[in-house]
Amino acid sequence: MKNVYTVRQVNSYIKNMFAQDFMLNRIYVKGEVSNLKYHTSGHIYFSLKDESGTIACVMFAGSRSGLSFRMEEGQQIIVLGVVDVYARDGKYQLYARKIVRDGVGLLYERFELLKKELQEMGMFAPEYKQKIPKYIRRLGVVTAPTGAAVRDIINITKRRNPFVQIILYPALVQGEGAAESIVKGIHALEAEKVDVMIVGRGGGSMEDLWAFNEEAVARAVFDCSVPVISAVGHETDTTIIDFVADLRAPTPSAAAELAVYDFMEMKKNLKLREERLLHFMQLILERKRQKLEQYSLRMRAYHPQQRLNEQRQFAADAENRLRREMMRRLEQEKYRLGLMAERLKGLSPLEKLSQGYAYVENSSGANVRTVSNVKQGEQITVYVTDGRIRAEVTGVEKEET
Repeated sequence: MKNVYTVRQVNSYIKNMFAQDFMLNRIYVKGEVSNLKYHTSGHIYFSLKDESGTIACVMFAGSRSGLSFRMEEGQQIIVLGVVDVYARDGKYQLYARKIVRDGVGLLYERFELLKKELQEMGMFAPEYKQKIPKYIRRLGVVTAPTGAAVRDIINITKRRNPFVQIILYPALVQGEGAAESIVKGIHALEAEKVDVMIVGRGGGSMEDLWAFNEEAVARAVFDCSVPVISAVGHETDTTIIDFVADLRAPTPSAAAELAVYDFMEMKKNLKLREERLLHFMQLILERKRQKLEQYSLRMRAYHPQQRLNEQRQFAADAENRLRREMMRRLEQEKYRLGLMAERLKGLSPLEKLSQGYAYVENSSGANVRTVSNVKQGEQITVYVTDGRIRAEVTGVEKEET
């Protein structure tokens, strides 16, 4: 016999099929509580039944934080959990993670449950928030094509900046298929590469706004590469995407105010900045001009022509001082020469001769100063003022002292 399997193989195969089914890994099941048993271990065993059948359920002690009330037989509840196979018995059962009462407060409990789960995943963390660009050219809007929300966004955008292009994705925002439509709109505008995106609608009841509390919408907003502004309902309304979005606006009108810069205000600011810039430029230019003049004066002081003129003036002054010094020295020397000349004049032989004295040389040309310088019969020369006299010594007489 071919293809014979053991019970364990069959149960394991079925268990694997359950594990691979995405829907069964996170499913809400509504029904009436029956066969309820609180075990001493802390586990809760019960069944969910309706008019058509029954499913076994268990909530382990570690998941008891997902139960905010004490369960009783006959209660109508909604269980969030995983459907899996208990391989030993070959039976499937629902492993509960969260249990809420059906009816009043159910949507709120589902809201709080999803909010807690997404927060634990870190999808609300500030570090994942993208900065909303200050100046945009293309605005994406995911909302209903009719209604006050889209009219307010268009009117405010055109009033603040008529040059901003609005790209509207007409989405279902309420009822069956609304969540899928909103997700498609986010993806479509992301592909259009808009600068910022507004996702929202006008006010309504919690049931009306529920599409914006769906996990699929929250994940699409979180994963979007374009900054997203949530604008759901009125200021008091809060949805899951308000926590996930990069910025929450209290109303669609406020979202348009936050997304679109005021063009006229920007022009006014630019004009003011231009005036300030011109003023500062003039101040800077004036300071630079003054510095330039200072540098020009310094350059003139260090210019070669200036140095040359100074050297020329210095040379002229030195020449004048030299001339004056030379004249003074000449005068001094001239005066000294005069004195010397007078002195020499007194010692000059010619002067003596003119006074009646004579200069006598012997035959050998020596000056005759004493009688011993000549001999009798020797020829001598006598110099007088107007000539020479040649004579012969006829006799020598020496005076007694």
